[in-house]
Amino acid sequence: MKNFIPIVLVLPALLACGPQTSAPTDQAPGVDSMVNSATEVMVYTTAKDTDKRLSLTDKLTFEPGVQPFENEVSVFVNPNKRYQKVLGFGGAITDASSEVFAKLPADKQEELLKAYFDKEEGIGYTLVRTSIHSSDFGSGSHTYIKEGDKSLSTFNIDHDREFRIPLIKRATEAAGGEITFYASPWSAPAFMKSNNNMLRGGKLLPEYHETWAMYFAKFIKAYEAEGMPVWGVTIQNEPMAVQRWESMIYTAEEERDFLKNHLGPVLEREGLGDKKIVVWDHNRDLITRRANVIFEDPEAAKYAWGIGFHWYETWAGGETMHDNLALVHESYPTKNLLFTEGTNENFREDRYQHWPNAERYGHSMINDFNRGTVGWTDWNILLDHTGGPNHVENFCFAPIHGDTRTGELIYTPTYYYIGHFSKFVRPEAQRVSTSSSRSFLLATSFVNTDNQMATIVMNHTDKPVNYNFFVGEGQTKLTIPPRAMQTLVY
Repeated sequence: MKNFIPIVLVLPALLACGPQTSAPTDQAPGVDSMVNSATEVMVYTTAKDTDKRLSLTDKLTFEPGVQPFENEVSVFVNPNKRYQKVLGFGGAITDASSEVFAKLPADKQEELLKAYFDKEEGIGYTLVRTSIHSSDFGSGSHTYIKEGDKSLSTFNIDHDREFRIPLIKRATEAAGGEITFYASPWSAPAFMKSNNNMLRGGKLLPEYHETWAMYFAKFIKAYEAEGMPVWGVTIQNEPMAVQRWESMIYTAEEERDFLKNHLGPVLEREGLGDKKIVVWDHNRDLITRRANVIFEDPEAAKYAWGIGFHWYETWAGGETMHDNLALVHESYPTKNLLFTEGTNENFREDRYQHWPNAERYGHSMINDFNRGTVGWTDWNILLDHTGGPNHVENFCFAPIHGDTRTGELIYTPTYYYIGHFSKFVRPEAQRVSTSSSRSFLLATSFVNTDNQMATIVMNHTDKPVNYNFFVGEGQTKLTIPPRAMQTLVY
């Protein structure tokens, strides 16, 4: 079959991650078999201005390595040096995503589920985030209680049963029946806050600390009663951002104290002490301060599985503060780094195929994992042709958009760039020592539990790059096209 790149794909051309020797199927254009061999390298490429989208572009053989010269570009992998284990890759199922999904024709719903969650016909997502009641991405604000109900006696998740819960259940089924699922609040109900408003910041009033902690417990129990195991929660989405949408502020000290005096003890008391709690859930720029304050306190730190982060700090200026992640990882090696949200803002319908959007993902994912990150969660898995719905018009991009006027799915380059990781790097894989001899060639590697290895290489220049690829004492030579991502499987 030929690979092709229409604006709207029937189903993305993808390859199975595990050892495969079966013939190509007719369900996905361009599907090729995968060979698992100790000496063979399978090269999958996505490249700008071509029809290559996770396409098998080369089959190479390792030969004995030869010392490269200084004018040669090389990527070096040392399989004997291994680092953090991978939790997974995925995205957020928001009210917006589920509302758009419900408007799609049945065949397109199935296509979307396979494209994201099927590890053989799609890119094999294993991680899902959702919001505790509403975020900006949805048709409106809502909570799970009647306003003013401090006792939480009216708590129910009926709102989520209409669109969100059915999609989460179908996604879990498409992923093989199991998924790592976690949730984040954007704001407490208005009456619990200093500004009496779910929007525009404000702080949690001290008299509602215990009530709000119980709200988390009730959310977890309600979702688990629906047959959806909850892996964990983050304490607060973007706790240092006053947004025009749902938002709430915690200083580092306030978050520390809420964790150690309320949320941690309440979850333990309610039989939920096994749930993972992630702190911060905001940008890389201030992450070290948050880590220092919370993780230096033994009573708070004992409840914290790790620290979450976003990417919105300074991308427009070309800086992304990845070294702050390395510092946190070095300072607190028992705590985990988790990328909890990222998206491309300022949606425009004529920029679905805007390549820098995908490169932002590739740049972030490679650098984040090389500094100790264990999991990576995109924002909305699906938005419509307006970049919404969003009740405050904060319209953004998603890897896949659903045009609810036509019922078609639009796959953006971002979907494929994420797939270069999520399809070939499975949960429990371990990062492997990888370096590049030139800064314009980014690279990282992982070894899966079946010993199959994957090296992801990104060229963000306008020229093709010839490079040597060393794995231990073996070597092969290959070329990465301009503005391209490659995954090398061996």
